[in-house]
Amino acid sequence: MQKEKIVLAYSGGLDTSIILKWLIEQNFEVIAYIADVGQDEDLDGAREKALAIGASKVYVEDLKHEFVTGYIFPAIQANAVYESRYLLGSALSRPVIAKRQIEIASVENAKYVSHGATGKGNDQVRFELAYYALDPSIKVFAPWKQQQFLDEFKGRPDMLRYAKKHGIHVKASTEKPFSEDDNLMHISHEAGILEDPSYPSESRMLSKITPPQNAPDRETNIEIHFKDGIPVKIFNPTDNTVKTDPLDLFVYLNDLGRKNGIGMLDMVENRYVGIKSRGVYETPGGTILHFAHLDIEGIAMDKEVMRLRDMLSPQFAELVYNGFWFSPEMEFLMASIGKSQELIDGKVYLSLYKGNVMIRGRTSPSSLYNEKLSSMDIEGGFDQKDSEGFIRINAIRLMAHSAITRRREMNGENNCKNAAKK
Repeated sequence: MQKEKIVLAYSGGLDTSIILKWLIEQNFEVIAYIADVGQDEDLDGAREKALAIGASKVYVEDLKHEFVTGYIFPAIQANAVYESRYLLGSALSRPVIAKRQIEIASVENAKYVSHGATGKGNDQVRFELAYYALDPSIKVFAPWKQQQFLDEFKGRPDMLRYAKKHGIHVKASTEKPFSEDDNLMHISHEAGILEDPSYPSESRMLSKITPPQNAPDRETNIEIHFKDGIPVKIFNPTDNTVKTDPLDLFVYLNDLGRKNGIGMLDMVENRYVGIKSRGVYETPGGTILHFAHLDIEGIAMDKEVMRLRDMLSPQFAELVYNGFWFSPEMEFLMASIGKSQELIDGKVYLSLYKGNVMIRGRTSPSSLYNEKLSSMDIEGGFDQKDSEGFIRINAIRLMAHSAITRRREMNGENNCKNAAKK
């Protein structure tokens, strides 16, 4: 009997290594797929490990450039921040990973895809919604939602015993008693000791950035150039470094952010499945870009366009977080956000210092800033007497509300007096 092919999103870690072997025992032909989204890991070693466990084939796919241009930059354009703080590093990587996985399944004529996400987290939703959106005929076999798998692996000790039994090499370390997810955008730390929300995040757990206290005692000044809300150039006047390739530009920003201790976040967030979770995030380059983009919009974006776009940004972030990147509502938001960015051009001058991103100035060929209109020192361009009528018109509803409120208060006082007389 011919085995069914299944494409497994494989990382080389404990969970997906166990899953790879377990799927083979379930009579699947397992094709391992390793997505390179900029994680600091030995991908060649992961390839060899997958083959040693029994994968029939291993794909190692370099998705870094697509990740930056197709996912990170659109999120920067949208000012996408989940629950006012999280810059979506993990969530943004899932659709690009899933997209290539479905493409490989098509090439290999595989009816099934699989992943190592648990049934309690967000990633299962993100991966599986993407799979079904991209290929409605695909079948998803998720071990963490299979009763047989749950019966066999009730915890980490069971997985370690299984690994030892099958000669699967795993790195067991007490040095990092928590889980991590690493990519170009960020690294996250969660679970383990961090499941206690009062446990303090410590500098020893940081791996992408220097603790701000240990960052250099001097500022790093840079320019970021934007075109249509997308960063197109970085210039460092200190050493005349110039970066224009999107991937090189983002990697360079990550390096500057790392050196200057920028981008750490410790928060408790609401998962899509309804569970609260605590995460510690390091997002150096993304944090710098986020603040720079907000600033260039300030000078180049129309007030009412900004007001409407600001209503859409939380929706955009929520769709990304919840796994709806490939959805009709996201297509609508992408078109709307893209339209809002058509004149967001110019330069932002920044200073990076000990965890802080400080804006020093900005220029834009699309600038809506008029010095004569806004100046307190220069006469002309705006008749200040016109403000009197403007204020009176805007005060009409306030005065009407005040009159009604006073009338009610007076009626209430009169009622109290009448009741007292009785």
